[in-house]
Amino acid sequence: MYSKLKRTTNKQIVTQIEDLPNSDFTKACYHIIARIPRGKILTYQAIADHLGTKAYRAVGTAMAKNPLAPTVPCHRVVNSSGCIGQYAFGQIEKIRLLQSEGVEIKDGKVIDLEKYLYQL
Repeated sequence: MYSKLKRTTNKQIVTQIEDLPNSDFTKACYHIIARIPRGKILTYQAIADHLGTKAYRAVGTAMAKNPLAPTVPCHRVVNSSGCIGQYAFGQIEKIRLLQSEGVEIKDGKVIDLEKYLYQL
């Protein structure tokens, strides 16, 4: 899965996002998550706050419809409480991806959320 990430440049990712038929809001969400490095996470709320909205659920909806996963890594977005939340490929796969990147998870929740938070 991640070999695809290594061959895709930032410029290619931006172009792929812009070519999507999604709303500007959804594209803005994808641009943000495309910046999250391996081993780091963001919350739905942090993304919404960065976009100047309280539409946390709309951010979650955008993640659920992400056609560019895992190149645009929506698996790196979690609930504010640290719960991993849903993933289009299933929660087990989301946990596997996050753990493979070094994020510690126990009982479906990120351990020490602050340690892994990406600062926008």
